Amino acid sequence: MHPIIYLLAGLALLVLGGEFLVRSSVGLSIKLNLSKMIIGLTVVSFATSAPELIVSVQSAMNGFSGLALGNIIGSNIANIALVLGATAMIGSLAIDKDFFKFNWPWMMGFSVLLYIMLQSGNNLVQWEGGLLLVAMVIFLVLLIRRARKNPEELEIDAPEIVASWWNIILFLSLGGISLWLGSEWLVKGAVDIANSLGIPESIIAVSMVAIGTSVPELAASIIAAVKKEKAISLGNLIGSNIFNIGFVLGITSIIQPIEIATKSMGLLTNDIYWMLAIAFCLLPLAFIPKRYVITRFKGVLLVVTYCAFLFLAFSTL
Repeated sequence: MHPIIYLLAGLALLVLGGEFLVRSSVGLSIKLNLSKMIIGLTVVSFATSAPELIVSVQSAMNGFSGLALGNIIGSNIANIALVLGATAMIGSLAIDKDFFKFNWPWMMGFSVLLYIMLQSGNNLVQWEGGLLLVAMVIFLVLLIRRARKNPEELEIDAPEIVASWWNIILFLSLGGISLWLGSEWLVKGAVDIANSLGIPESIIAVSMVAIGTSVPELAASIIAAVKKEKAISLGNLIGSNIFNIGFVLGITSIIQPIEIATKSMGLLTNDIYWMLAIAFCLLPLAFIPKRYVITRFKGVLLVVTYCAFLFLAFSTL
């Protein structure tokens, strides 16, 4: 098959597998009598991070660390600049004032920690992955405590529940198979495209692969905005970025340390600075010129910024 077909088929299977996994995980949690709060804060979040996790682990174990790291850095950039920007272009989004007291500082903290780890040795070794996971556990504990104090503020965006044990097992099995096969095809397609064009796999990762793994969030956000319902919240996108670094890269580097090859050094000399800058820009965007609102103009600015990022990523070839 052509590499493009492998890439697109892999992305489709990842989206499908992630959906199956989320539904079956929520159903399983309810069968085990876990509270909706715990389900929303942990089970759904972990399940929706499964595609990124599988792709990153598969890439690292196959020796394509640039693809593993580029997928996460590119996804974190796309979540804010592309997904949030495109959603805001359809309709302005309000920002919770409490957002900058908890979610945003944690996202910046994880982003800066990742930057320091990568700059210290151009790699992510096992103890650094363990540190990321410990930080992730601390974040979840504090998040759950805050949710218990203010349960009315917690909104669970759970899909249709899979109720019977038979359906739970079926969806878990289909989800696992789809994620495994999808990651195999996605990695193969991305690497083959990179080799045929003579470019580093890291550039394919921060562009096509990252956009692909952000498609579910983008689709859900745009559909909700068009229907004039509450679109995917900024908190959910920030939470996804935190999980990508703490959970996905943490587990990946424990299973297989991530070594950045010379041809993928653009991740450390360019892409990670984009990730840090776009994450930080949420602060001034929240106050200037209209406070606590991501307006359509700000959405356009974010999408244009993302297009500039993609253009510059390929123009360096």
